[in-house]
Amino acid sequence: MATQAISPRIDAAVTAALAEKRVVGAVSVILSDGEVAHRKAYGLADREAASPMTPETLFRYSSLTKPIVTAAAMRMIETGDLTLDAPVTDWLPEFTPKLPDGSSPEISIRHLLTHTSGLAYDFMQPPGGPYQRNRVSAGADQPGLSMDEEMRRLVAAGLTFPPGAAWYYSNAIDVLGAAMEKAGKASLQDIVAKLVTGPLGMADTAFHVVDRNRLAVPYSNSTPEPLRIPETFQQPFLPELAPISFDLRRAFDDTSFPSGGAGMTGSADDMARFLETIRTGGGDILSPATAAAMMANQIGDKRVIFDPTGSTGFGFGGAVMLNPAASGSPVSPGTWYWGGVWGHHWYVEPVRKLVIVTLTNTTLEGMSGQLPRDIVAAAVA
Repeated sequence: MATQAISPRIDAAVTAALAEKRVVGAVSVILSDGEVAHRKAYGLADREAASPMTPETLFRYSSLTKPIVTAAAMRMIETGDLTLDAPVTDWLPEFTPKLPDGSSPEISIRHLLTHTSGLAYDFMQPPGGPYQRNRVSAGADQPGLSMDEEMRRLVAAGLTFPPGAAWYYSNAIDVLGAAMEKAGKASLQDIVAKLVTGPLGMADTAFHVVDRNRLAVPYSNSTPEPLRIPETFQQPFLPELAPISFDLRRAFDDTSFPSGGAGMTGSADDMARFLETIRTGGGDILSPATAAAMMANQIGDKRVIFDPTGSTGFGFGGAVMLNPAASGSPVSPGTWYWGGVWGHHWYVEPVRKLVIVTLTNTTLEGMSGQLPRDIVAAAVA
């Protein structure tokens, strides 16, 4: 592939998003067979202060946290500290959420890893649903909320379906993180640092902001220009479902539970380095078989509900594109990908040996708007 042509195409995609005021700023990193094919910052990290985005800008990762924590869990499975098909009650004996019929079915570590546990997110239920009523956090609000209290609230909110029956986006990786703490007899921050971020030199990535001065200001899509997100904010997500709750103070409050689903902050370079490690067989953190399993469909004939064409499965830590042609995507079959609600997306394109990471400070455009589609099209052209 002619990697020298990637940068001008990415430039055009991001410049259009900036000109149309769909995003305020972005950092895009593309690796081609391990080499940097594109690395550039665009726009502003803080519009009101006129502070430029730089390649070293830090972002609230939101769901980019999930594959990192998942990789740490997979390493614990390799070492025997966790067991893939064991019940989560082996580590969290009081984690027994009930179905509407009052039964408490067994939830396995595999169910948590694949979002087939029967758990949900508050923003995946209608307003006033059980998660909202019990004040379950999605990991981006309620600074100071403890892990024990979050688990208690999840149990009280109950299950939406029997474990293994369907795929549904959820707090499952937060529960996984709680189980990892019990199994590893350490904080999730320390476990992830020992097993993933430390060995890979991901110095910018943690459950706390390593440098406040480098953290991008977040914005939400609005007209005539993106809205600077205030201290607390309700971000609309899907029609007829509850919004996503944000509290900007959470990233600075180290008493908040370490959310395995949404709690980390970091840089585009760190995320690209992590994904390239998984793409190339796990490096020093995972065996090649485990790295391959992360990128392979693990949910059988179930499908990710965000793809109405039924073309998307789910691995460990991200979705797997099974039928790109049916979904209208230009990527190759087997592409592993996901995003983050603060405005991010990433792809591991196995056939073309590409890692594509773009972090923006503008939700929802940077995650699920036109920009991700344009960048992926530009990268694989």
